[in-house]
Amino acid sequence: MTRALLLLPFLLGAAPPVPPPTAALSPPDRERCDNRPVVMIVEGHIRDEKRLADYAQGIRASGLYQQLGGYYLISPRPVAVFEGRPPPDRSMLAVRFPCLAHARAFWNSRTYREKLVPLRSNPSAGDFTVTVHLELALPDYMKGRVAQATYGARAGSMAGIAQVTEDVR
Repeated sequence: MTRALLLLPFLLGAAPPVPPPTAALSPPDRERCDNRPVVMIVEGHIRDEKRLADYAQGIRASGLYQQLGGYYLISPRPVAVFEGRPPPDRSMLAVRFPCLAHARAFWNSRTYREKLVPLRSNPSAGDFTVTVHLELALPDYMKGRVAQATYGARAGSMAGIAQVTEDVR
């Protein structure tokens, strides 16, 4: 099945997907943004919508996304389902950051770990998986049709964002 999904763009006339370079998987310098945008994917099942709404409000109020150049790319619920039957409690978010260092700074910040995570934990407001993916370059056939997704100005700084002592991931 996975192999078939990888071949789908090729079968539809698009170039086959190019895997991200191995170097992108190496741990980044925590103090340096390499300007390779990443997308944090949060997906899972919601158990308590009220607590999750409080958690989302806490993230907005914290200013961490603004400071680190993070923003939502999609709404959490689909506007259409083309295949399958997702459960009604299924949610997915995509948050774009200017680099892996900024995504890590968000995830490992004291504010997030000590003030925001408790809003959705004990008991859990949902069961989620969080992964971070390197954003691929704009394919040649799209150049001139959409703008390259880059940060035009400095996206923000990790300076002043206290981190937890131990890196969570």
